[in-house]
Amino acid sequence: MSDVLELARDLIRRRSVTPDDAGCQELLAERLERAGFRIERMRHGEVDNLWAVHGEGGPTLVFLGHTDVVPSGPEQAWRHPPFAAEIADSRLYGRGAADMKGSVAAMTVALEQFVGTHPHHPGRVALLLTSDEEGPTNLDGVRRVAAHFRERGERIDWCVVGEPSAKERLGDLIRVGRRGSLSGTLTVRGVQGHVAYPEKALNPIHAFAPALTELAAERWDEGNADFPPTSFQVSNLNAGTGATNVIPGELKALINFRFCTASSADELRQRTEAILHRHGLDFTLEWNLSGESFLTPPGGCLRETVVAVCRELCGIEPEQSTGGGTSDGRFIAPLGAEVVELGPVNATIHKVDECVAVADLERLPELYRAVCERLLA
Repeated sequence: MSDVLELARDLIRRRSVTPDDAGCQELLAERLERAGFRIERMRHGEVDNLWAVHGEGGPTLVFLGHTDVVPSGPEQAWRHPPFAAEIADSRLYGRGAADMKGSVAAMTVALEQFVGTHPHHPGRVALLLTSDEEGPTNLDGVRRVAAHFRERGERIDWCVVGEPSAKERLGDLIRVGRRGSLSGTLTVRGVQGHVAYPEKALNPIHAFAPALTELAAERWDEGNADFPPTSFQVSNLNAGTGATNVIPGELKALINFRFCTASSADELRQRTEAILHRHGLDFTLEWNLSGESFLTPPGGCLRETVVAVCRELCGIEPEQSTGGGTSDGRFIAPLGAEVVELGPVNATIHKVDECVAVADLERLPELYRAVCERLLA
């Protein structure tokens, strides 16, 4: 059994449901420390973060991953138990196999191999791990670590994120940027009353409806060459007491923008609130910015290197995409780093019987090591 496959299985067997790391990072820290890496453990609240670095000076290449996984759901629904790390049909099954313990194992093995072959490489190579990527807030994971890095002047030039990026085969898609995500909790206040006497009440549903129509129809931007236009969605809408004869006194709506580099979070906040004010609503709106959009532009050293590695080692010209949701790369990009995501096929992530092809898993360290060698050897 290959080293990367054995390590991935060991990680999958650890029930590291967010934010519990379940000992994954300590296992990896011990391996990397033996390989000559300097280890820094950063625990914030219930979240474990690990910074392992080798070398001195600059430039700095960082591999970024997470050891936490989403819950498995009912384990009886799985053909292969979610934390057993079984191999069947040339696939490794288990929660986190693709998202993203397979990548974390591959990064670790690649770093061990790289520093073993190039012990005196120029610059620094590092691994940054968190147990808070899958959580609802991401407050104590890479977001917190990035703020700490900014305060102490930690330099990151290039960052490879191990998120499962491929569509059908390894190397067919890399992510070179991500849209930002801005959420809001909107409360519209009315006046509760009897439905038979609407003149004595103010229905917040009726009051909000014209504003919602305008928000849904608004063209927030036109997108650009790298991103589709910004989108607005209402993900939840609640009002009422449960009775059929009561006009509600309050409405709550959860809204979300997935926005491109053509818009900023501040602009979207201001324009949204201007529409609500224009309709005369009595409202409060609490905003939560998960992350700004970011892009590693064409011609960037890391982007060109990863494209070349996929082309030469996987025999495919990768699609260079900014689609999908968000990743922890959104916290590293503002530090001035080029960020590219390269990982296994994402077809089964967060699903029952999540899996990764053994052949892909065993090839991943070669890809990551090649990036190291082209940038730092």
